[in-house]
Amino acid sequence: MFEKLVEIICNYVEVEPENVKPESRFMEDLGFTSFDFMSMLGELEDEFEIEIDQEKAADIRTVQEAVDYLSQLKAE
Repeated sequence: MFEKLVEIICNYVEVEPENVKPESRFMEDLGFTSFDFMSMLGELEDEFEIEIDQEKAADIRTVQEAVDYLSQLKAE
């Protein structure tokens, strides 16, 4: 899950995969804009065949939080 998320992140912002860490924050560390983040969420929904709750997504700050949330959705 982490590796796939890193691959998708690198499609949205100019960052090397090895620089994306679990503790990396989307906005502050990786340079995401709100638009980038929302676009990425749409791609994640398609990729993992899940539905992301927009309110919960707004609370996601780090890559690890995203991994945890996606894993939880996949398990349901």
